[in-house]
Amino acid sequence: MYDEERLKAKLRAIEALYAGATTPGERVAAGLARQRILARLAELRSDAQIEWQFSLTPWSHRLLMALAKRYGLDPYRYPRQHRLTLVIRASERFLKETFLPEYDKMHDVLSEHLDAVTKRVIEEVLHAEESDAEPAQLEAFPSTAYGTEE
Repeated sequence: MYDEERLKAKLRAIEALYAGATTPGERVAAGLARQRILARLAELRSDAQIEWQFSLTPWSHRLLMALAKRYGLDPYRYPRQHRLTLVIRASERFLKETFLPEYDKMHDVLSEHLDAVTKRVIEEVLHAEESDAEPAQLEAFPSTAYGTEE
């Protein structure tokens, strides 16, 4: 888990700081920081792991995979799940407070960009504005219009 690895790295840095501390004040500060990080590590380990399932488009699948790998998560699928379905297992707190908000922001930015590119390509290639593409309203036909005879 990314948070746990980051906290371990901080803990190592504090240990090095503590070992090189020359004054009692530095040692106390390093010791207090160490205690806080150890408490946070214990809290992360005690958090229940949950599975979060995503049904994605091809480009959002790539985004989620890249972000998951960045945080050291290993997305997976169960047998017979669609290839664009991913499951992530992590602590609920990490998913809700860190992973999902970041994914949502990135997804929104990417969606806006892809929408703008799609609109521009349609206008340039088909010489049509999106607002011109209103669907026609069809009137309901009586049942005899479908070839039923009375």
